[in-house]
Amino acid sequence: MRTHPTLPERDNAAAALPRRPRRGLLSELALRPSLYLMVLPGVLFFLIFNYLPMVGLGIAFVDYSPIAPFFGLGSRFVGLENFRFFFTSNEWIRVTLNTFYLNALFISSGLIAQMLLAVGLSETRLQGLKRVSQTLMFLPNFISWTVVSVFSIALFSTKEGLINKLLLMFGGKAVNFYQTASVWPGLLVALRLWKGAGFGTVIYLSTIAGISHEVYEAATIDGASRMGRVRYVTLPLLKTTTAILLIMSIGGIFSGDFGMIYALIGDNPMLRTTTDVIDTYVYRALRLNNDYGMSAAVGLFQSIMGFVFVVCANAVAKKLDPDSALF
Repeated sequence: MRTHPTLPERDNAAAALPRRPRRGLLSELALRPSLYLMVLPGVLFFLIFNYLPMVGLGIAFVDYSPIAPFFGLGSRFVGLENFRFFFTSNEWIRVTLNTFYLNALFISSGLIAQMLLAVGLSETRLQGLKRVSQTLMFLPNFISWTVVSVFSIALFSTKEGLINKLLLMFGGKAVNFYQTASVWPGLLVALRLWKGAGFGTVIYLSTIAGISHEVYEAATIDGASRMGRVRYVTLPLLKTTTAILLIMSIGGIFSGDFGMIYALIGDNPMLRTTTDVIDTYVYRALRLNNDYGMSAAVGLFQSIMGFVFVVCANAVAKKLDPDSALF
């Protein structure tokens, strides 16, 4: 009778096989040039726009002068003085908490909305309706925040705004949205979801498309209904994707969406208590004081805090589920 080889026999057989020689970098590039050419644009993008600008972090530690040598880095060294300017101000705690709070709302609501939209689209059987829905969901992503701000004025202005007209029509009272700071976190979340949630479903849709039909067939044989398949098959298999997207989003939790907030709010002092974030605060300080060192110091602070949060979130995800960790 033929028996299978034991584990030591397999190891000895594997050791007896000739090892493939290690190829150098140039030989590897010559072997697969087309693949590396496809990767080259992405590598150049991150090198030019993410890594080379890191040289400018030195501005955070000098009294920056544009006429100084080495792109201003040869200015007088001041140590942590630029950081002290931000952290001794009366508003740094408020703008930091606003940034963290708004981004937490954006991340949590965005992931939930993207997941639900992707599941809804994947369960739609009418292909025509599915295509039209995808188009309508993706279209707002290509509209700039400046155009969205024009829409928001038409919706939320006191006299001619559509929302206030509807409120008055149903016996309510008009709300002065541009003087009521408490309503704007919810409005910013709603506008961000309308603009970006549909486009963010792409990753979830690709994940759902990769789920084997055999899994759904097995669930159907076991008696699972349509909602049961979504609950016990689709949603659990989206867990890893959600965890990875969450970790990646947390990296920017201390960076406010300047383009969105400044386009919608501008310099309105009545709304700063709930909408003023680190980026808008630094922009005002830079515009009024021309203090490039302080703005670079705050940018470095945001990057360090984002890095710390990513490492901590990844450690938690790795402990709970190793497959959900980035590294």
